[in-house]
Amino acid sequence: MKESFGSFIKKLRVENNLTLTQLAAKLDLDSANLSKIENGKRDFDEKRLVLLSDTFKIEIDELKKEYFGDFIARKIYDSNCSEEILLVAEEKVKYLRSINTKQINLDL
Repeated sequence: MKESFGSFIKKLRVENNLTLTQLAAKLDLDSANLSKIENGKRDFDEKRLVLLSDTFKIEIDELKKEYFGDFIARKIYDSNCSEEILLVAEEKVKYLRSINTKQINLDL
């Protein structure tokens, strides 16, 4: 994906012939806020990913990939970080998962 998460939502909305008002109602938003999300002036609330998944019949993991990919990319861009930070973050995720796996095994 090379578009923002808001643009991704707008593309889904248009492809499914929904108006801003119709989609906003399904997401428990008002149309003005949805418009701001689509135009990148407001962030999408992670808690609404399930509603988005249900509305467009998209696997939640696919939406999380789009949502968090956009979120992380914007943080890196806004902070003027190098792309190396992604490698460091990936290693930290592996570490955190390994700790979690060890803890689960200890609990068993």
